[in-house]
Amino acid sequence: MIRLFRNVAIGALGVVASGCTDLLLEPKSTISAGNVFDEPSSYRAFIAKVYAGLAVTGQEGPAGNADIQGIDEGFSQYVRVIWKANELPTDEAVLGWGDTGLPELNTQLWSSNNPFVTAAYYRIFFQVALANEFLRETTDDKLDRRGVSGALRTEVEGYRAEARFLRALSYWHAIDLFGGVPLVTETSSKAEAPAKATRSQVFDFIVAELNAIRPQLPAAPQYGRAGQGAVNMLLTKLYLNAEVYTGTARWTEARTAAEAVIATPGYSIDASYSRLFGADNNISPEIIFPVTSDGANTRTWGGMTFLIHASCGGDMNSATYGHDGCWWGLRLKSGVIGLYGAGDVRDDFFVSTGQNTDSVRSIPEFRDGRAAPKFRNIRSTGGAGSNSTFPDTDFPMFRLADAYLMYAEAVVRGGGGSRAQALTYINNLRTRAGAATIGDAQMTLDFILDERARELLWEGHRRTDLVRYGVFTGSTRIWEWKGGTRAGTSTQAFRNLYPIPAAEITANPRLTQNTGY
Repeated sequence: MIRLFRNVAIGALGVVASGCTDLLLEPKSTISAGNVFDEPSSYRAFIAKVYAGLAVTGQEGPAGNADIQGIDEGFSQYVRVIWKANELPTDEAVLGWGDTGLPELNTQLWSSNNPFVTAAYYRIFFQVALANEFLRETTDDKLDRRGVSGALRTEVEGYRAEARFLRALSYWHAIDLFGGVPLVTETSSKAEAPAKATRSQVFDFIVAELNAIRPQLPAAPQYGRAGQGAVNMLLTKLYLNAEVYTGTARWTEARTAAEAVIATPGYSIDASYSRLFGADNNISPEIIFPVTSDGANTRTWGGMTFLIHASCGGDMNSATYGHDGCWWGLRLKSGVIGLYGAGDVRDDFFVSTGQNTDSVRSIPEFRDGRAAPKFRNIRSTGGAGSNSTFPDTDFPMFRLADAYLMYAEAVVRGGGGSRAQALTYINNLRTRAGAATIGDAQMTLDFILDERARELLWEGHRRTDLVRYGVFTGSTRIWEWKGGTRAGTSTQAFRNLYPIPAAEITANPRLTQNTGY
């Protein structure tokens, strides 16, 4: 379990990204490869660092000796930057703080100098650099020279497959947010800055990697670590969005990959929806791949610390949510509030008491808009997490309910499979939620998009969904503050992609900027 990894010298490799293009080539380290691998446990510590890069922000935690320079350390945490990029510009979330660059994320008006867009880009490629470095240091040749054999050799080979999965995950986030990006692997030349690969080329690379490593990873779930279920889940995400990424729809492959996820032994829909978002959600059978955290060993001002504290304010009592202070930041935009029907428990976490209105009349005013503390540092048994500042709650990046909904969407879009099975999956989720079941005629693409909002609200999927449906930009769907006006307005299609950071374009003449920026 990754929880064991947390106690194995997470900072042993002293990695820090201090420049622009440099971090695409090789992370800088205070320890040389010539001595760090003298100890067999170093391999375990290194792969732990690659996993931990999704959760922590530096070598000292919760702040100090940051991985990413040039921005507040907590702002640069992986889940935090990906979540903001996928939630704030949509119809779901708004963040009321005035930090430079944040208001533009709420309104789809960012520029190529936006510090949060820049932080997302560098955090993604810092992860790629970590994975690449692990793979460079665990080649057959290097293992032979170090005399690594037997059980340790087998163990390291498994770690290599996990590193390749983690690299593929970050490259998926890269093409989803930025389109074409540099494609750098452990064998890439360090002699020159990397060129920009097309979105399709990176897509093909990710798919090939996932198919290659799947047999090398365990079929049975190992909570917090990559297994075949996580691989198939990422493949489903890629195929479901393939038309966006490559111009060619892959609905049949999306449906097949979703079937493989659903068929993976050990996963099942949790009887308790609320348990998925609490401090002991690690016991849930539904979570396929989490970004793990706990109050003792993964202290960060990003991730779940951000999501839990920032969703609290107004008249809310922080102790109710298992933490020691509200940050008065995140609320819902009003459009999603009306999606929930009578009896649906998935909106039970919305808080209107003490709020002025459901509408976000003023972005900085926390009392404008409903609060949405979906994530809590409270255990399913009722007790608080181990630390009142840094939560024990894990971030459910992939969970089985999403596979159910992706299967249904792929079927409805013409990917084969069974409409009856798709309907059963949707109604299983609605029954758990206390919502009325639907019939086949109601199972339309628009219904599935709304059902994804109801089931997966606040979990970092919304922008990707809206782009796939062709309604993230333009005028088909308008919501509060889209385009910078309170009532919302149409935005230009180039904003379906974020810009490559201006600093990176300046530093690397082989890159080209995305259209419109």
